[in-house]
Amino acid sequence: MVCGRTYFFFGIAQCALALSGISLFGQEKPDNPEPKVQASSQDAASSTAPQTTPQTDKKDREAKDEVPKRIFWIIPNFMTANDQPENNGPLTPAQKYNIAWHQFWDESAHFGNIFQAGISQAADGIPHYGEGWGAFGERYLAQEGDQFTGAFLIYWILLNMLHQDPRYFRRGRGSALTRIAYAASRVLIARSDSGNPTFNASQVFGQLGQAGISLSYYPKQDRDVHGLFVGWAVNQTYNVGWNQLKEFTPDLNAFIQRQHKKKKHEVPADPRATPAVTGTN
Repeated sequence: MVCGRTYFFFGIAQCALALSGISLFGQEKPDNPEPKVQASSQDAASSTAPQTTPQTDKKDREAKDEVPKRIFWIIPNFMTANDQPENNGPLTPAQKYNIAWHQFWDESAHFGNIFQAGISQAADGIPHYGEGWGAFGERYLAQEGDQFTGAFLIYWILLNMLHQDPRYFRRGRGSALTRIAYAASRVLIARSDSGNPTFNASQVFGQLGQAGISLSYYPKQDRDVHGLFVGWAVNQTYNVGWNQLKEFTPDLNAFIQRQHKKKKHEVPADPRATPAVTGTN
């Protein structure tokens, strides 16, 4: 598990560094869940007033770039929202449960577990599983167990107990270094249901609790407390890289769309046209 996530983290970190240069079965999937916000009487009155269309600043447009439902069309991006007023407001316990369920059940998670089990098998991670298809199956089931316990412990049980918001609120503006630092800091800083910054206890302690639970079904010889904390630290580093993708992927998508529109509106030169020839007698 640790080896697979380590390789995966390095891939994410490389993608994040590249992206940072550009802007500088029955439930509905919780893609960018919308909080319920009650409109005040002042908001209702303002909605009836004549509306003006102010000039939109470029930085404001970048902060509102569309957040993709899947990163690279594969990785689910259920919990990312632009840090804008329309996304303020707490999520309901039902919405948090929906997030936890799809964190576990999404098809990409299961394929990812197969991938990580394969890397662990090739690198002889958790060596007392042994070799062969039987050992691969045990590694895969262990990954599935980690996926289940982590999803519900972190994104449902602890979130509701601590009244924290699971979403990553994308900054979307400022220098690349400022945004990289902001994304990294969200590993330790979360937002409470009331909208205030708070220590990200649900993620930090949730992953530690999940790693502790995993000791109950890993081989007895590999139930090492030292390995538990090493794996937990690797996961925190993985989260730093993952947050970079959440922050900068909308920039990449917007850049690609702008280039596509630019090429679409370019008028190709007419090959039949001949240059005018001027001369003097």
